[in-house]
Amino acid sequence: MQLDLNLLTALHALLEENSVTGAAERLRLSVPAVSRTLGRIRRLTGDDILVRSGHTMTPTPYAVGIRDRVGEVLLQAQSVLAPSREFDPATLERTFTLQCHDALATALAPPLLSALAEQAPGVSLRLLAEATGDSDDLRHGRVDLQIGATLPDLPEFRSDTIGHDRLVLVRRRATPKIKTLPAYAARPHILLSRRGRLADPVDDVLAAAGLSRRVVAAVGTSATALHIVARGETVLTVPEASCRPLIAAFDVAVDELPMPLPAPPVVAVWHQRYDTDPAHTWFRTQVRDAVTSVLPAR
Repeated sequence: MQLDLNLLTALHALLEENSVTGAAERLRLSVPAVSRTLGRIRRLTGDDILVRSGHTMTPTPYAVGIRDRVGEVLLQAQSVLAPSREFDPATLERTFTLQCHDALATALAPPLLSALAEQAPGVSLRLLAEATGDSDDLRHGRVDLQIGATLPDLPEFRSDTIGHDRLVLVRRRATPKIKTLPAYAARPHILLSRRGRLADPVDDVLAAAGLSRRVVAAVGTSATALHIVARGETVLTVPEASCRPLIAAFDVAVDELPMPLPAPPVVAVWHQRYDTDPAHTWFRTQVRDAVTSVLPAR
């Protein structure tokens, strides 16, 4: 039996995209070509792999069962077939795309750009804001690395918890300091949410204490939220280290929260296709070092 590794590559794309069109876009092939390849895979496995369900395609139970194994086999094949070579960042010519929220981008950009300029002068950085919803940017290679606060759900994505920040209360400097939980709940709040949510885990803590707060607005960027707080009576709960450079730019005060809250993690996420890419591995190290330099020591 002669195996064609291209079939595994196509199968992997089909199982991740659940779409012939999506797999074709990812593989940079025509839709008819991927359809013919799916036919070959069906004949080889004796399984339909993907079946039509309304306007979408759904994987068969067999396809679901082998999805993770296909990815693992491809990674092993890549590690065997990839040529052994030394990596020199000084000769690297590449643009990396990093996606994270605006406050963290402001904090980590100076040390990260400094490291890139020193070690790899041919490297450029594209810093993108967080998407307002779920996207396929990592899967399709439009983003090299995302930094957020949640671990990925799908096995095709890798992650590294770089560290933890701490939550603090921000208020206009001229307003009274908040020392108790009832006083905290009584103030009008601005909520930082890229999806416009008007509640977060803070509300669960308040509810457990028999309290509630009024969120007057949800905004998508830290700079906007701090601008509002600096000019009114609202307060804001944010990660202190990530927001430190922006906090310093506004007439605001930073207080300890009147209740304990878990320290939010800082999680870097990338697609598994970059696991054996030495340039991407080097870039992840530079980002980790830059983020670590701004986070509080634990």
